[in-house]
Amino acid sequence: MTTTDKTPEQETASAAEPRPSLLRRLLRSRTARAVTASAVAGALLGAGVVAWRTDTLPLLKADACWDSLDESTLTALFGDRRIEAEEQELRRDPQTASRSYGQCRVTSFGDRSTGRRQAVLRVHYLDGLYGTDARNWPAEYLSSRMVALGEGLPGMVSPDRAWLAVPQQCTGRPKDGDASLVVDVALGEHVFDSEGPHDREDREALARTVVAAANGVIRDLGCTGTYRAPRDLPPIPERVDVAEDAFCGVKGLTVPAASREYLRRARIGGGADGPARTCELGGTYPDTAVRMTTIVDPGLTEIFGKELLYGGTRFGAESDDKGYGTAGPRRAVYRAPCQTGPVVFLAEQLESMDGGRDFLADVMPAYVAAEAERIGCGRLKIELPRA
Repeated sequence: MTTTDKTPEQETASAAEPRPSLLRRLLRSRTARAVTASAVAGALLGAGVVAWRTDTLPLLKADACWDSLDESTLTALFGDRRIEAEEQELRRDPQTASRSYGQCRVTSFGDRSTGRRQAVLRVHYLDGLYGTDARNWPAEYLSSRMVALGEGLPGMVSPDRAWLAVPQQCTGRPKDGDASLVVDVALGEHVFDSEGPHDREDREALARTVVAAANGVIRDLGCTGTYRAPRDLPPIPERVDVAEDAFCGVKGLTVPAASREYLRRARIGGGADGPARTCELGGTYPDTAVRMTTIVDPGLTEIFGKELLYGGTRFGAESDDKGYGTAGPRRAVYRAPCQTGPVVFLAEQLESMDGGRDFLADVMPAYVAAEAERIGCGRLKIELPRA
C-alpha cells in the first residue's frame, strides 16, 4: 500500500479507544462553515443540516463524513453546487445483526435541469454470518464495471460505486467467519450497463472520496497510518464480442452452442490482480444474463459462508481437501483453498435462455479449472449436479 506516512499494514494499531468527540462533527454545507454555540440552532435550520445524534452539533469547523471529505474532494464529486451532509457518529460497538459503524449522506443541489445528486457512505462489516451481503453487495460492488484501485489499496471503484477495506491492524485479527470492515460509497442508483459522458470523472472522484473517507475512519478509530489515493486507474471495462473459444476471456473455454447467440458480448472487470474478477455476459439491455466471478480477497470470501453450507445441493471436488460448494437452479458457489487463502468461484444465471437448463453445470467446471490455474491454485476438477 502506498501511503503518505506509515501504512496501517506496517503499524500495530492502537487500542482504538473512543476519543473525546469535542462536539466536532460538522454536518457541513457550503453555506454553513463555522458557527458559535449561540448560533447552532439557527445555523442548522438555515443550512438545512440534520444532526442524527444530538452530541454531534457543529461547534467547530470540520469536514464532512468524519472530518474526511474536504471542499476540494466534494467539488470533484459534485461540481460547484450547494451541498448538505447528514452524518452518524461512528459507533465502536456495531450491532451484531447490522454490523454497522455508521453512515453519512451527502446531497448536492443543482438547478431544474441537473437536479440533485447524492452519495451515501457506509462503514460496516460485510456480513459473514447471516448471509445478507452474499447477493446484492457483490452485484453492485464486484460488478464487471469495477476495477481494482491498485497501488496496494484493498478496494475497487466504478463510475457509481467504490469500496475500500479498513486494515486488519486497525480492526483486529479476524475470527472464523469474519469478513472485512469496509467503507463503501454509492453515487446514485447502481447502473448495470451504460456509458455516461462523465464516467471517467465520476470514477476518479469516487476513488478519491473512498480513500479520504477510509482515512477518516482509520483516524476516528484511533489507528495510525493513511491510504494514498491512486494516481492512475485502469481503463473502464467495455463490452466486447466473445470469441467462441474464449468464454469470459479464458482461452480454450467454449460457450455452449445453444447459448452462443445470446451470450455474444461480454465485459470483464476487476483485472488480473484485483480483489475479484467478474465477467458479465449477454442479457436484455441493460441487464446481464450470466455473471461469473472469481473472488480472491479473503476478507470478501467470507460473505458466502452461509450460502456455501445451505445455498443448494452440495457438491465437491475430486478430493475433500480441494474445496466444496452448493448449487441451486440459477446460482452456484464453490470455495477452494489456495496459497493466498480461500478463493470463491461464483456463477449466476440471471435470465432464462435457450439451452439454459444445465448451463451452469456445463460451464462452471471448466471455468473453475481455468481460473484456478490462472491464479495459482493448482489443478481443480469439479462436477456440478444437473437438473
